[in-house]
Amino acid sequence: MGTVHVLGGYQTDFAHNWSRAGDDFSDLVRQTVRGTLACAAIQASDIEVIHVGNAFGELFCGQGQLGAMAATVCEELWGVPASRHEAACASGSVAVLAAMADLEAGRYDCALVLGAELEKTVPGDEAAHILGAAAWVGHEGDQARFLWPAMFAELADEYDRRFGLDDTYLHAIAELNHRNARDNPNAQTRSWTFDDTAFTSDDDANPVVEGRVRRNDCSQMTDGAAGVVLVSDRYLRAHPEAAADISTIEGWGHRTAGLSLRRKLERSKDEPYVLPHVRAAIEDAYRRAGIGVDALDGIEVHDCFAMSEYLALDHFGLTEPGASWQAVAEGALARDGRTPVNPGGGLIGGGHPVGATGVRMLLDVHKQVVGGAGSYQVPGANRFALLNIGGSATTTVCLVVGVGEG
Repeated sequence: MGTVHVLGGYQTDFAHNWSRAGDDFSDLVRQTVRGTLACAAIQASDIEVIHVGNAFGELFCGQGQLGAMAATVCEELWGVPASRHEAACASGSVAVLAAMADLEAGRYDCALVLGAELEKTVPGDEAAHILGAAAWVGHEGDQARFLWPAMFAELADEYDRRFGLDDTYLHAIAELNHRNARDNPNAQTRSWTFDDTAFTSDDDANPVVEGRVRRNDCSQMTDGAAGVVLVSDRYLRAHPEAAADISTIEGWGHRTAGLSLRRKLERSKDEPYVLPHVRAAIEDAYRRAGIGVDALDGIEVHDCFAMSEYLALDHFGLTEPGASWQAVAEGALARDGRTPVNPGGGLIGGGHPVGATGVRMLLDVHKQVVGGAGSYQVPGANRFALLNIGGSATTTVCLVVGVGEG
């Protein structure tokens, strides 16, 4: 089938509030399309297919038909086939997988992938309610004011029941991601300041949101978008000048479970991993890439909450099941650690515009392996993985990305 390569891409400033600035979805997409084409050093006329990741456009903005937005704001893309993909927080990576399938099948040789979300169009409580649409509506979370913090608190409680869990390690994950974000010029929290009690169980400095999940353990409501250009081997043969500073998607995994978190936990009660389908997606990516965890120079994980990163650590194989705390305690996740995780701040520090997150993660791992991450570069990085999840890990996508071979 050939391989799929990343030419380059673009991310908006995740600290920017588009609605407050009087801008709408078209402005967000216009900036992202222009920036992505410029960073990938190609013309709009080179794009043969477009895939857009977006989860909640109709609910936050009243805007559907978002596959057509690229042509709306860039008439050079008029007539290019486009599709919109929804898989909650994994919408962006599902759009990436669809573009990869197009290129691997030989239908097209150059794809534009966009992920975009505006979330600050409504008050916080209403936004939290909208995001709850990615759970099993009417069947779970009805008693919680904030559904997703409550769901990931339940996941933390399940880890505690099976293995024991000291919340100190969750707070340490959150603190590291906020610290990493200070060096990321597009991170939502890069200018935020915290005192010594902000990442503790102090009820005033770090109040409880739901269960054992505290304020600074959570990612934020975020506006933003990201884009990448993916190309086939055939494109590179026809455009040898494009082969500089590319990365290659070496392996992928994609698994989907039912919506209910409770049912996921019930099904895994006799398994070593709390979410076996997440482990399976990671193993699929390892197998297709022909590697194991020791071949990775770093990982971008989906830390919508500190608990989701904690789960990712043992599922990637950084530790034995239930022992993620060891990787946190030994400093393995730091930029100079054994396996750096979220060197640009992840979702907690960097921001989480839901439909954009999977595309932003791919862009960041691309930057890492081509040496283009700037102030948050992991020295000597040649291969990174990413894990993007939607809902309570209902949709799971893992990609392995390495230095490109044109």
